[in-house]
Amino acid sequence: MPKRVVFPHRALPWALVFPQLLITLVFFVWPAGQALVQSVLLQDAFGLSTHFVGTENFRRLVADPNYVHAVRVTLVFVGATVGLAMAAALLLAAMADRVGRGVVVYRTLLICPYAIAPAVAGVLWHFLFNPTIGVVAGWLQALGYAWNHVLNGGQALVLVILAAAWKQVSYNFLFFLAGLQAIPRAVQEAAAIDGAGPGARFWRIVFPLLSPTTFFLLVLNLVYAFFETFGIVHAVTGGGPAKATETLVFKVFNDGFVGLDFGRSAAQSVVLMAIVTGLTVVQFRYVERRVQY
Repeated sequence: MPKRVVFPHRALPWALVFPQLLITLVFFVWPAGQALVQSVLLQDAFGLSTHFVGTENFRRLVADPNYVHAVRVTLVFVGATVGLAMAAALLLAAMADRVGRGVVVYRTLLICPYAIAPAVAGVLWHFLFNPTIGVVAGWLQALGYAWNHVLNGGQALVLVILAAAWKQVSYNFLFFLAGLQAIPRAVQEAAAIDGAGPGARFWRIVFPLLSPTTFFLLVLNLVYAFFETFGIVHAVTGGGPAKATETLVFKVFNDGFVGLDFGRSAAQSVVLMAIVTGLTVVQFRYVERRVQY
């Protein structure tokens, strides 16, 4: 029979969770409620007059070609960022799991990018690929490839994807490495004795046993790509050129704080929140079924 924790006083558990509940209410529930209220209002830039417009802000979004374009850009950006960040982290974790000498230095160097702020990471990648003084841009031009993400929208999107994925690789690496080290060596050795090669052992034994870690990272990486990459996009391209890298979260900022259209910006934030919530529910409802705990 499972043991239950018994508190000496009924108020003690509430006192223990109160700080976290307070943080959640102040920084998550209250801003989300404010966004819901503002999404049905039309307010002037100075905040002097406010009118209730119902779903007008949402209807304007559906009819706006720029918003539809931002949705397409976001889907490509999120899919590429999540896939690249998780694949690279899994490869590096598998390599780190086999390292003998210098393993501490190797792991430390791979973890370092996680300590860098997104805006700083974006500035670093912008300097590396700067068409005038960038080192990587110079190498590409020496190879005969004209790189200029300031004018080329496709190159700009590739650059922000690389910067966002590089920023998240370290976080994924930590969990993948921990998951690999938790797999018993005896299981892999038994498969090797039965004649399974390295590739077969990884895909048929190791990777299925990593499914809880992979599912956990998939959920977190989707949230990261949708929300936490704003600093990278803002620092690298500012949504340009010609809105080629304007993701949904950046468009919320651009319309709200630059265009001063608060109602429309709030409606976009509500839609973005609904998209991420829906994807998370789908993952827990369908994807989790394939997870082997």
